[in-house]
Amino acid sequence: MTQARIAVIAGASGFVGTALASALEDDGYEIRRIGRAERYGWNDPAGPARAVEGADLVVNLAGTSVNCRYTDRNRDEILRSRIDTTRALREAIAAKHPPRVWMNASTATIYRHEEQRANTEAEGALGEGFSVDVARAWEQEFFAGDLPHTRRVALRMAIVLGDGPATGMLFRLARIGLGGPQIDSWWFPHRRYRGIGVSPTGDGRMPWHRTRGRQKFSWIHIDDVTEAIRFLRDREDISGPVNLASPNPTDNRTLMRTLRRTVRMPIGLPAWRWMLEPAMWVLRTEPELVLKSRWVVPGILNDTGFVFSHPQIEAALADVHSR
Repeated sequence: MTQARIAVIAGASGFVGTALASALEDDGYEIRRIGRAERYGWNDPAGPARAVEGADLVVNLAGTSVNCRYTDRNRDEILRSRIDTTRALREAIAAKHPPRVWMNASTATIYRHEEQRANTEAEGALGEGFSVDVARAWEQEFFAGDLPHTRRVALRMAIVLGDGPATGMLFRLARIGLGGPQIDSWWFPHRRYRGIGVSPTGDGRMPWHRTRGRQKFSWIHIDDVTEAIRFLRDREDISGPVNLASPNPTDNRTLMRTLRRTVRMPIGLPAWRWMLEPAMWVLRTEPELVLKSRWVVPGILNDTGFVFSHPQIEAALADVHSR
């Protein structure tokens, strides 16, 4: 009998991590999990090093959720949790027998608010401000240093549709009759979205755009996330940032209309920013999560022959709803 290959997943207790661990176990991997409550813990300086010893694959999905208010404390923790965990893994990999491939979560939010054209890895325009600065610093930490025997891939994930918090919130809005478009407009200035890190970007002001609910919504089904990671694991010719997003992004109005059809709710009240700001203050989250226009397509995955199982938004939402 041959010994099982080892896959290390940091952040395996989350929505994406749970699905990935199940998929890799189906492939015959022994899974080692790194997390606060796992056998290999972040609080143990030797934990990440013990976890990656002898591993073939490392996937880091760790990081505090961005589904919160961007208070100073939460802003700092969002950045710290990504930088520190990525640095700990990089140092562990450099000190041990290196894995063949290391994939690190990133985010499609690294691209600017875009209403004119799609962002690919080769031609995408990076944005400014808090969320973009977090993504930039995360990737810089990931690609820092020399790991000559380990291929590195940054997973720039769009909104993941599945049994996760973002999808759950969208379905709840549609079910209770609030599944209309979310419309950006002027609001009292604040500085929660100002840049962060050693080289903060932007002018610190809250941006807003007259999108009329047509801001782009880039997304990917959870099944395609796990299949893309398997695909990238086996493609030795792919490294660097890779967009994990459906080839068919939609816009906010179409998304909300499709959600209403899926849950059979005939009406959906629209929500302007002046309504969203107080409502999301109560919910302890940020309007930016639904108002920013994220127009991202999978240039590398398309060019290298990856086949999406759920390329269309209506079928993807119906599949998630049926589960």
